Amino acid sequence: MKPPMLGLAVAGGTFALDQLVKYVVTGPLQLDLLAGTPLDLLPIFRLRFVPNSGISLGFLRANSETARWLLVAMTAAIAAGVMSWMWREGRRWDQAALGLVLGGALGNILDRVRLGYVIDYADLHFGEWSPFLVFNLADAAISAGVIALLARAFLVRERPGSRVETNQ
Repeated sequence: MKPPMLGLAVAGGTFALDQLVKYVVTGPLQLDLLAGTPLDLLPIFRLRFVPNSGISLGFLRANSETARWLLVAMTAAIAAGVMSWMWREGRRWDQAALGLVLGGALGNILDRVRLGYVIDYADLHFGEWSPFLVFNLADAAISAGVIALLARAFLVRERPGSRVETNQ
C-alpha cells in the first residue's frame, strides 16, 4: 500500500502554517507580552494571545504536570489513530480531511510539550458577542477536517459497485 501522500502533505502544511502563525503572534507581534492587549485586524476579527491549558471549551484543564502529560498522551494517541485511519483510507479527499485533523493535532501537541499550554490567538466577534472561544489555526483545521469527514459520511452516498478513488 502506498503512503497517503495527499493526506501527509496536508498534515505537514497545516502543521507548518500553524507553527508559523503562532511564532508571528508570540515573536514579531509579541502579543504574549502585551498583557492581553488585542490587535484588531478586521471589524469582526482580532488577534489576542490566550494560553490554553485545556482542550476545547475549557474541558480537561491540565493544572499540573501530570495532567499536562496525560493530555499530551491522550491527544498523541488520538493523532496516532487518525494517522492509522489516513493510511488505510482509500478516498483521497478523506485523506486530505484526515491530514487537516492530524496537522492540527500535531501543532497543538507540540505547543503543549514545549510550553505546557496551547497558544490560542484568533478571536472572531460581532460587536461584544463572540460565538467562539479564542482559537488557533490548528483548532480550525481540526474542525474543518471533522466537518468534511462528517459531510461526506452523511451526504455522499456511493452507488453499489462504484469504485472508490484510491491512492494506489
